[in-house]
Amino acid sequence: MGFILFIVIGAVAGFLAGKLMRGGGFGLIINLIVGIVGGVLGGWIFGLLGIHTSSIIGSLITSVVGAVVLLWLAGLIARATRS
Repeated sequence: MGFILFIVIGAVAGFLAGKLMRGGGFGLIINLIVGIVGGVLGGWIFGLLGIHTSSIIGSLITSVVGAVVLLWLAGLIARATRS
């Protein structure tokens, strides 16, 4: 059950991050990938700050924060390559 929950949280986090950063989602597969990678990135960032979560809501917030950071970094790289 944990793996399925991880996938669902990743998909929701990717969708929410897409809405926050660009005003729209990227589709289920890309949202899933962004959310999962964002969850790992958010967990790493929160770990550096000494913040640990143990609930589903905490995991979702961690994943959304990581996904937003991931999309922000991707935007910076995209702008740097265009100029």
